[in-house]
Amino acid sequence: MANIKSQIKRNRQNETRRARNKAVRSELKTREKAVFAAAAAGEPTDELLRLAQKRLDVAASKGVIHKNEAARRKSRLNAKASSS
Repeated sequence: MANIKSQIKRNRQNETRRARNKAVRSELKTREKAVFAAAAAGEPTDELLRLAQKRLDVAASKGVIHKNEAARRKSRLNAKASSS
């Protein structure tokens, strides 16, 4: 355990951010899975795709994921949705 006051605060901040980032990443996976499942079942994916892309953009702008990762994942979602 840290004895330095600033490091104790930094540990608290890191834990808060870790929990927030984990929640965002989990939601991204859930939304992507919903798009892939709908595409596999032949259901319309328009609304699910729009929501997933929006969340990816927000995560990239907040720094949870890299902007190129967001672009790559959006591209894969679009390819899967359009192929069904």
